[in-house]
Amino acid sequence: MDLEDVKSRGLVLLGCGKMGSALLRGWIDAGLPASVVGVLDPSPPDWLESAGVTLNAEPQSAPAVVLLAVKPQMMAEALPRVARWKGGKTLYLSVAAGTPISFYESVLGAETPVVRAMPNTPAAVSRGITAIVGNAAAGPAHLALAEALLSAVGEVVRLDNEGQIDAVTGVSGSGPAYVFHLVEALALAGEAQGLPPELAMKLARATIVGAGELLRQSDKSAEQLRIDVTSPKGTTAEALEVLMSEEDGFPVLLCRAVGAAADRSRELSR
Repeated sequence: MDLEDVKSRGLVLLGCGKMGSALLRGWIDAGLPASVVGVLDPSPPDWLESAGVTLNAEPQSAPAVVLLAVKPQMMAEALPRVARWKGGKTLYLSVAAGTPISFYESVLGAETPVVRAMPNTPAAVSRGITAIVGNAAAGPAHLALAEALLSAVGEVVRLDNEGQIDAVTGVSGSGPAYVFHLVEALALAGEAQGLPPELAMKLARATIVGAGELLRQSDKSAEQLRIDVTSPKGTTAEALEVLMSEEDGFPVLLCRAVGAAADRSRELSR
């Protein structure tokens, strides 16, 4: 099973919100013919009308892949609509947060290949990272196909077991929000030092974007890049002494935040 199977047998996208749209755009940009994609969504985005995909017309034959991209709270109602291809040659690939593989198996059967994925919002600009894990019925070819599809919007990593996905949710799934909040906090700190709000936000935003791009392009570790920019007894060193405090510094606070997100992910999976 590979992308050629998708081109010949088709792909069904159940739900086309932000993540579904990002994936669909990525596939089309990567060369997947829009005509092989069927979108099932009661309120599809307007751009789909001219995209060349099939809208809300369920295929008669089993597709190669059903990608489940509806909101988690809608999954129980939506999944039965595409369950008739269970137990066969169709791969079910889910990007719904907080929905465990056991739920899909309860509806589709344990013999149906299921891959659970945890993407993040930078997928919208093809800079996402997605973690995947499959059930016992998902073999190497299924995982390779899932990776190929999700690679259209960024990097893909494979997990050893589904238990790791809660930690992934706390780190990369929720992580973009932490970065956005860092920009907000940095801008507010600039205002506190006398900068106009607009200028403070411009400086904070450009700093985070630039540092991220430097990290992406460099072969150095984040730790080494931090050391490189920190002169002994300089201004950055003074700031880092506060941020790296073992009592209430950034590492302690962020560890608590990631832990809270991971705990919530575990609660949603029950």
